[in-house]
Amino acid sequence: MAETMQFDLVSPERSLASLEATEVQIPGADGDMTAMPGHSPVITSLRPGVVRIKTAEGEKDFVVTSGFAEVTASSVSVIAERAHPGTEVTKADLEDVLADARAKAQAAVDDKDGAEKFVADLVALMDAMD
Repeated sequence: MAETMQFDLVSPERSLASLEATEVQIPGADGDMTAMPGHSPVITSLRPGVVRIKTAEGEKDFVVTSGFAEVTASSVSVIAERAHPGTEVTKADLEDVLADARAKAQAAVDDKDGAEKFVADLVALMDAMD
């Protein structure tokens, strides 16, 4: 049997997942990463994308908009601003997030590049949902 690690995903509204995973793919702000048991400790910001969890029972996907992930040798904890099970999320669920992100990008002074990148990442995620 493959070695596992604890995976937890929470958003402000609820806990979405708590399970044993063999691998977790994370849409990190600086690029995608895959965490497996024994991974070096790291904390990363999330960009809009899909968190993909591989378990003994199969794969589970969750769409996240932002937040952060903490990885240790024995666990991955994802705290997402918004998260939806991949099987339930629709483009309509993300439209208000996109509208808010575009408004913030237009008003941004300090981190205009970061705000515009967030919008671009969110648009790419929504385009991938077609």
